[in-house]
Amino acid sequence: MPSTRYDADGGVAGAPIEGARVHTGSLDATGMRIAIVVSRFNDIISTQLLHGAVEALRDHGVAGDIDVVWVPGAFEIPIAARELAQLGAVDAVVCLGAVIRGDTAHFDYVAGEAAQGIASVHATTGVPATFGVLTVDTVEQASDRAGGKHGNKGAEAAVTAIEMVSLLRELRRPRTAEQRAAS
Repeated sequence: MPSTRYDADGGVAGAPIEGARVHTGSLDATGMRIAIVVSRFNDIISTQLLHGAVEALRDHGVAGDIDVVWVPGAFEIPIAARELAQLGAVDAVVCLGAVIRGDTAHFDYVAGEAAQGIASVHATTGVPATFGVLTVDTVEQASDRAGGKHGNKGAEAAVTAIEMVSLLRELRRPRTAEQRAAS
């Protein structure tokens, strides 16, 4: 996983810009408390996403502060994520699961509601809730994204959570009088 992030124009994300204060999150998760909500449905895939997320959190400095919460399916992820965020006991919630298209419209309802529900968690609580729910057409596509040829989207969701917690901490940090005068 590269440590350098690039912006849309190919420049280094977070690089100094004359006359502007640039804010970026770091990938140091030391002291962070992270919860992972993971769907049991399609657990062959979601378990791989979970392992990727936990490994990424540990690689970036999260010690023992990881709670794993299993829910029946992707549709149920948002309510557990919201509860964790509202309790105030975690800095971020990583949401993991796999919704695989079938022959009915069920996929559209479950995938859409999971996405909207997870988005509403961070929008209403201020606690980052990252979207690591695969929405794919086939089991092969899911496997490719759960540790296969397209990496592990669980790990990516975990790293996103770390970066967002770090960024929000920076943005919420009170500025000194000297910092305010300099702007």
